Amino acid sequence: MYKIIKKELLAPNIYRMDIAAPRVACSAKPGQFIILRLDEKGERIPLTIADYDAAEGWVTIVTQTVGYSTTKLCAMNPGDELADFAGPLGRPSDFVHEDTETLRSRKILFIAGGVGTAPVYPQVKWLSQHGIKADVIIGAKNKDTLIFVDMMKQVAGNVYIATDDGSAGFHGMVTDLMRDLIDKQGKRYDEVIAIGPMIMMKFVAKTTKQYGLKTIVSLNTLMVDGTGMCGACRVTVGGKTRFTCVDGPEFDGHEVDFDEAMRRQGMYRTQEERARAIEQERENGHKCRVGLDK
Repeated sequence: MYKIIKKELLAPNIYRMDIAAPRVACSAKPGQFIILRLDEKGERIPLTIADYDAAEGWVTIVTQTVGYSTTKLCAMNPGDELADFAGPLGRPSDFVHEDTETLRSRKILFIAGGVGTAPVYPQVKWLSQHGIKADVIIGAKNKDTLIFVDMMKQVAGNVYIATDDGSAGFHGMVTDLMRDLIDKQGKRYDEVIAIGPMIMMKFVAKTTKQYGLKTIVSLNTLMVDGTGMCGACRVTVGGKTRFTCVDGPEFDGHEVDFDEAMRRQGMYRTQEERARAIEQERENGHKCRVGLDK
């Protein structure tokens, strides 16, 4: 069992939890993920690692209440225990294996959208610990849904905020802000790493292609079982089939078939809605006698 040692509400329906998982913490690297189960009958929930401390033995996850299982997870509190917390899984970010001096010669821009800001943090933190300060754009709908801003400022070179409604920072999309930084403010970048909603990453990749910038995206939201056996996270990259959980979750953004990935992402909405409806009926006292709530 894996105990929840800390819980924090970051924004409406978005929670941070620190989980006691010493073995995972000792092996974790930026870009990797874990899979947890709430109990022995629970579904497998893949979540990208948002922070970790090998010495203290904890791993941070950030969850948004979207479906039935994430709602149950976010209702748990410090002291509660998870049945499973497996990891780290997936391939670490490519730069982890690169020569530090080579990395220092490159200027990296991270673009984080919504909950995707959480998995960007350990990457920026790792670079900072190795003497490399990357710039970060954090995008959100409004100021109330921004997360990890103060933490990011402690490890990044520059942090730029973009909100859809203009309530904080730049008024507009992250791609508009990126254009502003390059075209109007004279910023130069060699590489862009984007993590966030699929549609955001699609348009980041389209924009960076115009500038000839190498672009890495994370397709972590596609994962289901985390081992490559179920095939739910299949995605076409460079015309070839790849499995997000074992070949990724990070890929060349200019080679990803985002339209296919977004169709695959929407495949499970019906099941999620059905699971939520069944649970609501149970809470209301309904008892199915013909087995439709299985």
